[in-house]
Amino acid sequence: MKQLFKGLLLSLLMIPMSFFAQQTLSGTISESATGLPVPGVNVLIKGTTTGTTTDFDGNYSLSGISNENVIVYSFVGFTTQEIVYQGQKTLNVQLVENAAALQEIVLIGYGSTTKQDATGAVEKISAEKFNQGAVISPEQLISGKSAGVRITPGSGPGGGSEIRIRGGSSLSGNNSPLIVVDGIPLDQRGVQGVRNQLNAINPNEVQDFVILKDAAATSIYGSRASNGVILITTKKGRLGSDFSMEYDLKVSAGEITDKVNVLNASQFRTVAENAPGTDLSLLGNANTDWQDQIYQTAVGAIHNITAAQGFENFSYRVNFNHTDQEGVLKTDVYERNALNITLTQNLFDDNLKLTLNSKNIIDKNQFADQGAIGAAVGFDPTQSVYDPTSPFGGYFEFRHANTAADLFDDEFRQATRNPLALLEQRDNNAENKRNITNLNVDYRFPFLPELRFNLNAGIDYSELEGLETRPLSSAAVGDNIPFSNLYEGLNRNSLLDFYFNYNTALSAINTKMDLTGGHSYQEFYISDQQNVTVSNENVFRFNINRNSLESYFARASFDIDNKYLISASYRRDGSSRFSEDNRWSNFPSVSVGWKIMNEDFMYNSTVFSNLKLRAGYGITGNQEIGNNYG
Repeated sequence: MKQLFKGLLLSLLMIPMSFFAQQTLSGTISESATGLPVPGVNVLIKGTTTGTTTDFDGNYSLSGISNENVIVYSFVGFTTQEIVYQGQKTLNVQLVENAAALQEIVLIGYGSTTKQDATGAVEKISAEKFNQGAVISPEQLISGKSAGVRITPGSGPGGGSEIRIRGGSSLSGNNSPLIVVDGIPLDQRGVQGVRNQLNAINPNEVQDFVILKDAAATSIYGSRASNGVILITTKKGRLGSDFSMEYDLKVSAGEITDKVNVLNASQFRTVAENAPGTDLSLLGNANTDWQDQIYQTAVGAIHNITAAQGFENFSYRVNFNHTDQEGVLKTDVYERNALNITLTQNLFDDNLKLTLNSKNIIDKNQFADQGAIGAAVGFDPTQSVYDPTSPFGGYFEFRHANTAADLFDDEFRQATRNPLALLEQRDNNAENKRNITNLNVDYRFPFLPELRFNLNAGIDYSELEGLETRPLSSAAVGDNIPFSNLYEGLNRNSLLDFYFNYNTALSAINTKMDLTGGHSYQEFYISDQQNVTVSNENVFRFNINRNSLESYFARASFDIDNKYLISASYRRDGSSRFSEDNRWSNFPSVSVGWKIMNEDFMYNSTVFSNLKLRAGYGITGNQEIGNNYG
């Protein structure tokens, strides 16, 4: 018993000693080749969640370290370093560029290349660089991450962003880039009834983005490439991986921090009193901040449950996502329920690879009346929000008379409506059910392993149902007429493309050759209908728009002596958007590159970590000019 007591006493004495043994480490992280500081480097105590990142000048400070802890320094494009801590107060680290990063595979449209061998303006943004937080729409993952790419957030929860790659290219046409998700080019016109068609892509399931910026890189997409191309690849299961189940929760809160500067009630009364001819009896007795009335603290939550497993020749990944986000404008709500499934199967000694991607989404939106924002800026601050004598659902509204009999004849037709009433007396709810599914077949010919065949069949299908109503008691309807609008829509985007790829090395002339040729057919169908009821009259509208695009494409790339790059592509597009006389167009491109770092005189360079010179020329088009010809 005495020995046990001594052991416990010794343990208690050791506990505070362990706390005192923890120290703080600081230092600077720089590139080994240039000596320049590296901001954003992850510094982590191995085996723990304790860590920090370097600031703009490459400086860091890490607390809670004990002797023999392993400090891990990691950054994209550089080799990860692990250093055992031995009580130093300062530890400066030089990171060495990871040569493997230059060999990273980059998609370029109907094929791939490496970062080092790309001759066009191509940039890959992987998950390590994504913006963190409660991100609803996937394009926000890369906002501010790519030079020449401007992403301006839209209004409302999950609102669509304006994306511009190197500015706009058209005065009257669509200036948005072509977006390709797992090989399916999306309709550049968007999808009916949703805030942002990219909300169908769960940000948690995005593996990487590849942005094609210049004409030499984008011309392989022909008549849709003038505004650049964004290729999105989603996550897949890994062969040979153990079963895993993950749950991820992100919560958010947002509010308006800077309102429009307007007159308060006292200032408004002063202005009115000094304005000749003003009827001061029209002023109220309240002091109302109308912007406070329409805005709220917006809360939201994003839930992700993911299961994945890989076997010898088969893998799967299943993700369920539930997103619920309020807007800062009252009555503005976005909800998403999505089930993402990815299956991969390798057959025939891995010569045949089948990949199925299926995204199933239910988008629910409650749209707020955006007119309330302007109304809140211009509404009389001396008036109360509510009026017990008002026939407009108890909301104060400007009118001549106070009796229900002549209320609609005598109300002020041109007066600004009560901002809160505009929000709370309007219901506009829409539900969009969408499925994006594609099957990719990749077959490598056993008798000629340098040759492979790739086929991609996909569909993007969505159905919309929505209803907008305002009650008779709403001053916004006017004329004593109730209003309702039942709207429905259907979008269908079907795709079938295939290509052959031949990739070989010509040892006799020390050249790598990559040849691709294929065909693509894509059809778009949109229908929408509205049943508008005003009083006892019903107005029915129905519209159909259908167009198609048929394409032939080819590309040839050569890498000579691992130094000199030559690439040329050609696409011929036939679009039903144009007249028969101008339906077909040709889109060629050529680009060259010189990998200067691979020259003998650069082998021992300590000035450059990588140096390549490239130039390119290409022709691209824009078919987003409206409906079909005629």
